[in-house]
Amino acid sequence: MTIDRLRRILTPVIVVAALVGVYLVVRGEGPEAARSFARAEAVPLVAASLAANVAGLVLAVHAWRVLLPGDHPIRGLYAAKIYFLGQLSKYVPGRVWGVLTHVAHGRAVGVPGSQMTSAYVLSLALTLLTGAAVSLAAAPVALPGHWMWLCLPALFFLASTLRPALVTRPVAAAARLARRPVATPPDGAVRRAVLLAVASWTASGLHLWFLVLALGAEPWGGLGAAVGGFALATVVSSLALIVPDGWGVRELTITAALATVLPAGPAAAAAIASRLVCVVAELGSSGVVLGWSRLRPAPTARPAPAPTAEPPPTTTPTPTAPDTGTGTPPDTAHADTGTALAPPHGDPHAPHRLTPLGEARVHP
Repeated sequence: MTIDRLRRILTPVIVVAALVGVYLVVRGEGPEAARSFARAEAVPLVAASLAANVAGLVLAVHAWRVLLPGDHPIRGLYAAKIYFLGQLSKYVPGRVWGVLTHVAHGRAVGVPGSQMTSAYVLSLALTLLTGAAVSLAAAPVALPGHWMWLCLPALFFLASTLRPALVTRPVAAAARLARRPVATPPDGAVRRAVLLAVASWTASGLHLWFLVLALGAEPWGGLGAAVGGFALATVVSSLALIVPDGWGVRELTITAALATVLPAGPAAAAAIASRLVCVVAELGSSGVVLGWSRLRPAPTARPAPAPTAEPPPTTTPTPTAPDTGTGTPPDTAHADTGTALAPPHGDPHAPHRLTPLGEARVHP
């Protein structure tokens, strides 16, 4: 059995199993929790949840863009367009559409495909690293009294931020083994990308916190569980390669993380509401960016430097022939034919021969 056939079989099985599991958890107190989102006092929290998720997406665009080396026109609206098109590709079966989208739009403005691929691969690696780091925020609530051993991965994250080569070198080595070389950006760019990615995870996690508050959870107790739980669930679902966008896997992980601060039913309802908020934020932001980009011209590729002008060829002046004694200047004796008399090269006393007027003689 081939891997593709196995994936086609396992994907619906895992998705259905995960959704059934979420349904079994939510069927008891879930309806009541869902009605909690419709309360008047919950509407501002739902709106804040949507805004927080959009802010996380904007920060993610900048975290990816700073990994592109050199001076290039991929910035602002065009950078957002490429990023959101790559985000939309995750809803399409297959894992290559995102990088193909980035490469195609980068080449359209003169950025080599190798640079776009490198930025995509490094952004993916840093996203997983920073997501795993932010997920540690849920440890004190999820593992009360037993979370101190998680200081080791936290120290590794800090070390990799100070020394980006701890992350970029293994990624570059793995890319070489896959025959997809990765150009490592400067350490400063990697550090900025890490900080922006952490800010993106934090903002995105706040959207779940607002939903938890709408369900009546204790504010500060639910903050770490929401931010860390969302990061953990997203990383875990991203590693579930056979499930499109982690459907079901992410909901189960969020439910488990929020069960420390909410009953199981409301926790599952929050997980489902989180999925809806994320889909609305991604599709809505993509629609706005793509619609706005159609009203503004795309950046043009930077012209190549003009070639250096070569000096004009040096010509050998035509020697003046002696007077023929006929009273007619020798250089005009054949004006009607458009030719001039010129001696053979190197022999001024040889008989004259006809050469085209104005012919240039270039020195070797």
